[in-house]
Amino acid sequence: MRRSASVQTLLIYGLSGPIIALNVWLLSVLFRYFQHPITILSIAAILAFLLNYPVKLFERVRITRTQSVIIVLIITLALLIVLGVTLVPMVIDQTIQLLNKIPDWLASSQDNLGNLQVLARKRRINIDLSLVSNQINANIQNLVQQIASGAVGFAGTLLSGLFNVVLVFVLAFYMLLYGDRVWSGLVNLLPSNIGIPFTKSLQLNFQNFFLSQLLLGLFMVIVLTPIFLFLRIPFALLFAIVIGISQLIPFIGASLGIGLVTLLLLLQNWWLAFPAAVAAMIMQQIKDNLLAPKLMGDFIGLNPLWIFVSILMGFEIAGLLGTLVAVPIAGTIKGTFDAIKNGKNGNFVSNVTVSYESPPDTDH
Repeated sequence: MRRSASVQTLLIYGLSGPIIALNVWLLSVLFRYFQHPITILSIAAILAFLLNYPVKLFERVRITRTQSVIIVLIITLALLIVLGVTLVPMVIDQTIQLLNKIPDWLASSQDNLGNLQVLARKRRINIDLSLVSNQINANIQNLVQQIASGAVGFAGTLLSGLFNVVLVFVLAFYMLLYGDRVWSGLVNLLPSNIGIPFTKSLQLNFQNFFLSQLLLGLFMVIVLTPIFLFLRIPFALLFAIVIGISQLIPFIGASLGIGLVTLLLLLQNWWLAFPAAVAAMIMQQIKDNLLAPKLMGDFIGLNPLWIFVSILMGFEIAGLLGTLVAVPIAGTIKGTFDAIKNGKNGNFVSNVTVSYESPPDTDH
């Protein structure tokens, strides 16, 4: 009996790996086939999760659900229009200027590599930077071609983007109004001991995770923009926004954003990149050690290694969108299993919690 049980266990563990790999591959194929509708639905769902907080605040003052949703969407659209008139044109202008300057910066970095090689030869240091120089030349040509092709299709991309924004808001509106009914119908297909904790865990993890990450990213944009302007760093607003947006990817996003900005500045001016990187890392430490603990709780039961694995799997399945939703999905799964295992219905948050807001109810 023991031998048969051990063989059975080995078979289970041996087959679990290929089955998981096959499921990941199937999810990746399905996402690539239905990439656009899945992306639109995911963004609309995240927006609905975030807007559910102000909707519930309006409901507390005895405003109906429908009226609260309409008011919140009107306010959100007004804020987006204000940003679209003021901030977005500045970001687009700086982005175009940056793309036009990158070839010059690459050429300047090539000259710096040549001077470095001459200096090395004078010091009798045998190094050959010709391969790096040739790669830079190839990058310059490719970048110029991409800029030209991107300029041709800019109008179509802008029109498609506006259509997607409208579609996202329409879907978010209906999700806020009727999402609970649709979700209840789907969850009723599952056993009650699984469906109830899964619903609670999904709602809390997604709402709290994205709200916290957005607030932390906004903090980085607000504090880094004046610092970069004071240091006379070119494209200060654009670089601060890049670092702020990168905060949406947990753990590795901040390093990627700061590293990208530092690399771009290194192409132009080595001495300018150093203070920019130092300032960004100092603000990052302040955010991680002072603000993040107040907004986000501990990652309950989620080992950092599994978090990195979930991010890599999310990127492999769905690219950037997968990296953004990988951690809350992993937290939802862990929170659901913990609730089922412990037989509790109160604590479903496995990754992040927002300390200043009470858990949302699901009565609507």
